[in-house]
Amino acid sequence: MNTLVMGWRRARDSELAWQLRRSPEAMVAAALLLVYAVMALAAPWIAPQNPFDPAALELLDARLPPVWLEGGQWRYLLGTDGQGRDLVSVMLYGLRISLLVGLASTAVAMALGVALGLLAGYSGGRLDALIMRAADVQLSFPAILVALLIDGLSRTVLPQALYEQLSLPIVVMAIALANWVQYARTVRGLTLVEKDKDHVNAARLIGMGRGLILWRHVLPNVLSPVLVIATLSIGLAILTEATLSFLGLGVPASSPSLGTLIRIGNEVLFSGEWWITLMPGLLLVGLVLGVNLFGDWLRDVLNPRLK
Repeated sequence: MNTLVMGWRRARDSELAWQLRRSPEAMVAAALLLVYAVMALAAPWIAPQNPFDPAALELLDARLPPVWLEGGQWRYLLGTDGQGRDLVSVMLYGLRISLLVGLASTAVAMALGVALGLLAGYSGGRLDALIMRAADVQLSFPAILVALLIDGLSRTVLPQALYEQLSLPIVVMAIALANWVQYARTVRGLTLVEKDKDHVNAARLIGMGRGLILWRHVLPNVLSPVLVIATLSIGLAILTEATLSFLGLGVPASSPSLGTLIRIGNEVLFSGEWWITLMPGLLLVGLVLGVNLFGDWLRDVLNPRLK
């Protein structure tokens, strides 16, 4: 317990926490992200309805408007979708999926990009040229196009039933493989600088292996810009998943993300059921805005040129 208390006090009194308290925008962004995280994690307990339980759905309640419009009901505060699902509940569960895809794909892209960047920058030669030329080729294609290609190939190769089961991991990998390049290029440039420093040369002289040198002496010194890129990339990954789902290629409609909900609402938008699209859209905008504001603040704090 004392260790936890001391750790909390060190974190509270750290320079990063002090900088956070000085920035109202960062405080608002952090509070917004905390609210989103709590909503996503507590969705099974705070959602008025389980949208994945067919027994809880009422088709007669389909497309009910929000409570402040004529025909709205208090048990459906933001209305219902075309299947009679409570929009608040389905948005909470959709938020979980969008956050999961965003965080998981960013973590995979960061791990892959950092590993390849370290290897390319430290090894040099043909391996460096091969990795960087592959990165250059991928940069000539938009990230969403790469994700669409990977997802489309998975649909073609895998049986339909198996694809439905693996749709979430496939979307995560598709987005990760579309976004690893920026990590690799950044880490490679920093590794080229770090590998010629005295402490790295000293570790090499005493016989330390390449992997240990990269892990102990190079990686810690390149993490700051990587963390900034990762923070900003979470919002991009969430938007990419929403775009894939809007195009009907993301997670299945049985486990809808925010992008899937926007697509479902768009199909009936001109019929007057605007809330099915607008409410998930506003939730998605708030999420990405909070991530981007926090990422901008983190970039400014960790940039030594601004200190």
